[in-house]
Amino acid sequence: MGGSGKTTTSINLAGALGIENRGHDVLLVDMDPQGAATEGTGFEDRYRADVPSLYEVLTDIDREDEINDLIQSHQEMDVIPAHEQLFGLEQEIQNLPKTEERLEGALDAITHDYDYIVIDTPPHLGPIANNSLVAAGNLVVPVNPVRRSIRALETLFEQVRIIEKHYRDIERLGLVVNDVQYPTDNDTEYMLDWFDDFADRIPIYHVRNRVALKRAWNSGVSIFAHEEECDMEAVYDELAGDIETRVQEEVSA
Repeated sequence: MGGSGKTTTSINLAGALGIENRGHDVLLVDMDPQGAATEGTGFEDRYRADVPSLYEVLTDIDREDEINDLIQSHQEMDVIPAHEQLFGLEQEIQNLPKTEERLEGALDAITHDYDYIVIDTPPHLGPIANNSLVAAGNLVVPVNPVRRSIRALETLFEQVRIIEKHYRDIERLGLVVNDVQYPTDNDTEYMLDWFDDFADRIPIYHVRNRVALKRAWNSGVSIFAHEEECDMEAVYDELAGDIETRVQEEVSA
């Protein structure tokens, strides 16, 4: 969902799980053609560069192994940057076999054994978002406390049910309510109450509006590697810890 804090959530979740906080080996994959996570991790120079990208890897199954060449090192995590060519990806893969399974196949070709892979998706539903859901099998949903989020969530969860019917179950890991500002107005209070109705089905995390989060993004790092202290670190760390627990329970089951 555009403007929902999607990329901020992706970068800070990867940072929370990553080597400087919880010590995990993490890969962040930017599947959004707009490349916000690419810029937010300091790789904006690759966005328009004349280099191979996810576009070539996902449109040519014989080039899946080349995904290993796309991985860039970052102080907190590895990153596969987006490229402007991704704007043409959805139309291209719609006419190819295994339309929704292209990313899953490419990630399976990665030779390094990552503890976690975080995928930043486009802000709209479509083949790229479907690829991300099928590949991940898990979902963290960023939202804003505004009324248009109701319809957006209903549409998203309907799409998830379609993916589950045809491909695999999708684990709902968390609903991250971003840009919560206090004191709240009546609309915000209404939405916070509405989100809380999901609490028995999906964990809820509230991220307040903090300028430090924007400054961290501008510096190409998550809030965990940023020099400023920020109380929202605790929220992202809680999300990361809960994901760790869920994964450990699945492995033990």
